[in-house]
Amino acid sequence: MILYEVLRLYPPVVYFIRALRKDLKLGNLLLPTGTNVSLPILLIHQDQDLWGDDAKKFKPERFAEGIAKATKGRVCYFPFGWGPRICLGQNFALLEAKIAISLLLQNFSFELSSNYVHVPTALLTLQPKNGSSIILHKL
Repeated sequence: MILYEVLRLYPPVVYFIRALRKDLKLGNLLLPTGTNVSLPILLIHQDQDLWGDDAKKFKPERFAEGIAKATKGRVCYFPFGWGPRICLGQNFALLEAKIAISLLLQNFSFELSSNYVHVPTALLTLQPKNGSSIILHKL
């Protein structure tokens, strides 16, 4: 639940760009073949209409019953993409994160440094502008 919520608030990639392979009617708008469409993942993942008034708050329990229940069956959570172009490394990345976190928690407790300033920055991926200052305490 914690990993899903972190990926919702801070997806690795903040937007996708796709080129249309055929004409697409979107509401009253007709988009011709070849049009580039941008999906703003970061904005969708924090949209209050989709996630509720607490959309910008860290609330892992929203995933207590899985992704399908948290999204109410809508395609509004896609930190690794969606459909035929979903990231091949998704399962590996989640497994690697779970292993790293479990190894750290077995040997250390940690806290944010008092000089940490929260400034997420979108470069190629979303990352902390000044790094993450974490203080580890050996158990």
